[in-house]
Amino acid sequence: MSIDRRNFFKTIGIAGLALTVGKSAGATTPENSGIEFRGMLYDASRCVGCQECEKACAKAHNLPEPVDEIKVDVLRKTSETQRCVINSYTTSKGEVFVRNQCMHCNEPACAAACLTQAMYKTKEGPVIWREDKCMGCRYCMVSCPFDVPKFEYLSANPKIQKCDMCYDRIIKGEIPSCAEACPGEAIMFGTRRELLAEARKRIAESPDNYIDQIYGENVAGGTGYLYLSPASFNEVGFNPKLQNVSYPSLSKGFLYSVPAVFVLLPTLLLGVHEATKNNNKPKEEDNE
Repeated sequence: MSIDRRNFFKTIGIAGLALTVGKSAGATTPENSGIEFRGMLYDASRCVGCQECEKACAKAHNLPEPVDEIKVDVLRKTSETQRCVINSYTTSKGEVFVRNQCMHCNEPACAAACLTQAMYKTKEGPVIWREDKCMGCRYCMVSCPFDVPKFEYLSANPKIQKCDMCYDRIIKGEIPSCAEACPGEAIMFGTRRELLAEARKRIAESPDNYIDQIYGENVAGGTGYLYLSPASFNEVGFNPKLQNVSYPSLSKGFLYSVPAVFVLLPTLLLGVHEATKNNNKPKEEDNE
């Protein structure tokens, strides 16, 4: 299969320029989109570990129903077949259940690292993966501070699997399947502003039930998933080393200090991807 040299080198030039100026500066934020991000509030004090959210997620996305049971202090991780998991922790406040999935960062590192915008922060808030744009580089997996995107290594047509907050439901005015299925109302869906206000209200009204902190309010520049917990977040599996600044903002000066090969290789891969994609267009388009 031949490659259109003009399109190939044109793409390399454009991509190289984008990398040089730092494409993370273009991340979507509530301030520049005019639309408030939607998100989820998870209240660990209300979760009983029933795993109904896991089952609802699997059904909504045509994934295998989870079969492994929750065991205290035995870590379960998200995978290419499971987008969310509940874990149980022994804490100073007793047993606490905590749900893990994509955090839907306000400025996602995965989207900033993606050369083709396959990993994309929508104006509604969810971070989604767009199969038709993905070139399989898996930089999203390496860049995510929460270790979320998972690759289907054993599939003949591999995809990146991660929670998309049921984006297809959100754009139709519905709520995510996990929030709908939760019998204890441990998961609440709404705008990020509403969720933060609700979280602060719960802390103020029941100070003995919660630590005075909302996880996700500031960590990694702020996330779409917010957490309340009766125990310290260090006790329930969260990484205490994550910074409050967004991770894409940390990389703005990075490209000026790395060897050229690390900048040019991703650009080369993008050039191959784009040139090949252009070459597969119908011939009548090529003759225009």
